[in-house]
Parts: sequence; C-alpha cells; structure tokens
Amino acid sequence: MSNTDSFIDEVTEEVRREKLYGHLRRYGWIGVLAVLLLVGGAAWTEYRAVQTRNAAEAAGDALLAALNENDPAARAAAMAEIESPGAAAAITVLWQATSEQEAGDIAAAHATLTALASDAGMPEMYRDLAAFKAATLPTEDTAARIAALEALSEPGQPFRLLALEQLAYATLSGGDAEGAMTILRSIEEDAGVSRGLRERVQTLIVALGETPSEIETQ
Repeated sequence: MSNTDSFIDEVTEEVRREKLYGHLRRYGWIGVLAVLLLVGGAAWTEYRAVQTRNAAEAAGDALLAALNENDPAARAAAMAEIESPGAAAAITVLWQATSEQEAGDIAAAHATLTALASDAGMPEMYRDLAAFKAATLPTEDTAARIAALEALSEPGQPFRLLALEQLAYATLSGGDAEGAMTILRSIEEDAGVSRGLRERVQTLIVALGETPSEIETQ
C-alpha cells in the first residue's frame, strides 16, 4: 500500500507540475509585461524627476544672473526670458514688473502685472498680489486707479485693507480729505487690521488734524 500511495503522490505532483507549466506558457507573458511596465514606469518617473530638477536649477541660475544686473531695464529683459513652472514663474514675473517700474517703464510694469493677474494657470495668491500691485502703480488716471482699488477693497478680497489704505491716499490726492478720512476710520476700526497698518493709518489721521480712535487690537 505504501508503494501504491507513493506512486499516486508522484503522479499527482507531476500532473500539478504540468498544469503549472501549462499556465506559465499560456499566461506567463502577462507577468513579463507587468514587470516591464513596472520597470519602465519607475524609469520614466525618475527621468521626469531629473528633468524637472534640471529645469528648476537652470531657472534658478538664470534668475540669479538676472538679479545681478545693475541696470533695471536689462534686469527686466533678462527675467522676461526665464521659463519657470508654477509659483516660481509668478515670482519671476513679479520681480520683472518691479524692475520695469524701477526702470521708469510704468506701462510695461502694469502690462506685466495685469497679464499675471489674469493668468488662470498661476496660483491664486500671486494673481491677487499682481492685481494689487498693478492698482498701486503711479498713474495720471486717478479715476481708473480708484476704480481698481475699490474693486480690490471689497469684502473677501485678500488685500482688502491694504487696498483701502491706497484708496485713502488716492482719494486724498484727489482733494477729497473727508472721503479719505472716512476710509481711514474704517481701516482703523476693522477687527482684522494689523498693528503696522493701524499705526500708519493713525499717523495719517493725526496729519489730517483728527484724533485716532482709542480702540486696541485684541
């Protein structure tokens, strides 16, 4: 009986082995393909990571070279040629606009900032900042500047209080001291006002001959 059992076990094992080899011959290519896909995917991911890192390093080097330009116009031109992704591109554009302003080309700075503010592909924070900076650029068109600042000073806008401060200056420069004072009071009494902004507003209130409110920021 033991020999018979051993023979049966051997036959059974051989049948199992044959079935296994049959499955491997029939479906083995799936495993090979899976391995190739895994290896290929890992290689592609690494390649993309290297490409991204190299691009970031190249953009960083180009930005440093541009910042070393003493001439603002040359600095702005160099920054305009830099290609960076995402937030890095937004920061480069903001510096470009600053350089254009330093060079006295206000129109170019305004165009650069307006383009960034309307670029849906850029992070919202930088778009909002660009819109604010564009509205604060010096211009002879006081009405247009006030209109832009009024839009940025609406409730919910990220730079609302700073826009109100600039709006007060613009209103005052337009000869409306009473309107400017109303804006300054609203900033001073706003619960979200920072200490620095509140102090600047109170200084201007005093300069206009009024007394600041004695409201302490919590």
